[in-house]
Amino acid sequence: MTDDTQLTIDELAREVGMTVRNVRAHQSRGLLPPPEIRGRTGFYGPEHMDRLELVKDLQAEGFSLDVIKRILDRAPGANAAQVLSFTRAVAEPFGDEEPELVEAGEIAAVWGDEIKPELVAQIEALGFLRPVGDGRYEILSPRLHAVSEELAGLGIPLETAVEITATVKRHAQAVANAYVALFLKHVWHPFERAGEPEERWGEVRESLDRLRPMAVESLVAIFGIVMTQAVEKALERELSRLGSRRGKRA
Repeated sequence: MTDDTQLTIDELAREVGMTVRNVRAHQSRGLLPPPEIRGRTGFYGPEHMDRLELVKDLQAEGFSLDVIKRILDRAPGANAAQVLSFTRAVAEPFGDEEPELVEAGEIAAVWGDEIKPELVAQIEALGFLRPVGDGRYEILSPRLHAVSEELAGLGIPLETAVEITATVKRHAQAVANAYVALFLKHVWHPFERAGEPEERWGEVRESLDRLRPMAVESLVAIFGIVMTQAVEKALERELSRLGSRRGKRA
């Protein structure tokens, strides 16, 4: 499609793989600029096609039409590629894990009678397990699932493992919130106050890309220090208690 190509609404719908009804609905929602009217016919150009392709891509990323409308309202002109690039950076999964499908029997084989409906519901509510039907579940983090199996091997009850996981998630959420606040305060809000200049969208995207791994590295590094200190203190307490008992027996 060249820059001067003009399409009727039927032709536009065919080009982007939508129905005419959907195109009209998007236009009525303000997701699509009005066409150029010549006579009694509306004609659409490349910018309309780019906008509809962007809407489709954002829907595929899981965004609702209301959220897409807000994104497009704040978009730098008709630069669909720029908006989509930044939005995908925000929405993409954090990390390199792929969800894993498992049978209910596989989970039962690890935890046996401990796998009660209320605990399964709790794990689902934590966002780590998702039922997909036919007795199968999607494990959102195979690494976390492997840890749960290791805990089972140590004799840790499932209920306790779930409680620990919930505690870790609360602390991880606090870390995530802190880094999001950091990004908003020092990157996004200054960009917003500057009027969201189009030439700086790439800079904001780069800042986000750099901040994500920094958050992980800092969390792992700090946890390593804190875990070492916690183990040392616990060991000192236990050895002291053990020495006190032996002294009393003597």
